[in-house]
Amino acid sequence: MKKICFLVVGLNLAALAGNQVFADDQPAINTRYGWLDGLDHRSSYGQGAFPEPFLIDDSDLETRELRLDWLHTANGSTHSDNAKAEIEYGFGLTTLELEVPYERDVADGSTTSGMGNISVGVRRPFYQFVSPSGQFDTTFGAAVELGIPTTSDVSHNTELVPKIFNDTRLGDFTVQSILGYSLLFGPGEAGGINTFEYGFIFGYAIPHQTLPLPGVERLIPVFELKGETQVNQADAGHNSLTADVGLRVNLKSICGVQARPGIAFVFPVDNGARTETHWGVMTSLVFEF
Repeated sequence: MKKICFLVVGLNLAALAGNQVFADDQPAINTRYGWLDGLDHRSSYGQGAFPEPFLIDDSDLETRELRLDWLHTANGSTHSDNAKAEIEYGFGLTTLELEVPYERDVADGSTTSGMGNISVGVRRPFYQFVSPSGQFDTTFGAAVELGIPTTSDVSHNTELVPKIFNDTRLGDFTVQSILGYSLLFGPGEAGGINTFEYGFIFGYAIPHQTLPLPGVERLIPVFELKGETQVNQADAGHNSLTADVGLRVNLKSICGVQARPGIAFVFPVDNGARTETHWGVMTSLVFEF
């Protein structure tokens, strides 16, 4: 009887050992896809983890989004108002965008106003990395924007801006960065100017579970840095760096539409920005549908 029991136990242990060997031999699930397997199905890109920026161009995937912005800046008696309507539409991982801005500038008692460049753009990620735990998540991508002049008092030159961007998440903390090279074509002193543009957006998501405000899905405090350096002509090397601190509020969806209002205070960081702006306020209303 003892021999039979030992035999049964031995067979069970062998079976368990065999199952473990087969389990260890099972290949890991491949989450990579896309060109050269550069993308990862686990990425949080396009999943609402990254806040919509205020001054900086958006770099996250947007499936269907309507955005209305207003920016007021002042420097003594000189002040400017910039309003913008923007729509974004996604196809797969590609986002198309259309911007229609309006600008009004008051300086030395005179007013200049009109529609700014109508901009069309496209962006798409090309590489993603997600840690095994999913806590660290980064996406690199490329974009291009074309500004078409409206020949108004504030819009004379065509602008072409190729860009690269990165969206990185570490837990609830996010960092978005974008680098671009602006080329202006057309008449006047601005024609032929090339400018290196850069921007960084830092955000921290506070979910409803942490701060249960009625109707609020997520609060995201945001800090941004926006800079540009002219690289040619007489003002080559001139730099302007502006910052803002703001709050984006992602409300709970109603009938499939989510509103994401936000407000930010804008201020100069260096002397180049200080000659143009002493302070500013920006409001932004985003609808995702």
